[in-house]
Amino acid sequence: MPAKQIRLRRIQSLAHDIMVEMNSKEDHKKNESYRTVIDNLSRAIGELSDPSGDYSLDYVEEKVGTAHYKIFKNMKKLTPLRKTKESAR
Repeated sequence: MPAKQIRLRRIQSLAHDIMVEMNSKEDHKKNESYRTVIDNLSRAIGELSDPSGDYSLDYVEEKVGTAHYKIFKNMKKLTPLRKTKESAR
């Protein structure tokens, strides 16, 4: 599987984790980091929705990774993103 597809699958997995967690906890809506999570995810979606199809996978990984960290405070799941990004260069 090409590196780009692997990176996109990992981003998709992080986004799914975020969605499940945000929908399961009512107290996140009162938290300041909730707004930061929404901001980072909306920026990532904005980047991916470029009509020309020209987007930065590094930027999308960074924004989704930051949103994931804001919720889970765990770098362990983000480590594979860094390894894949470094090997793609």
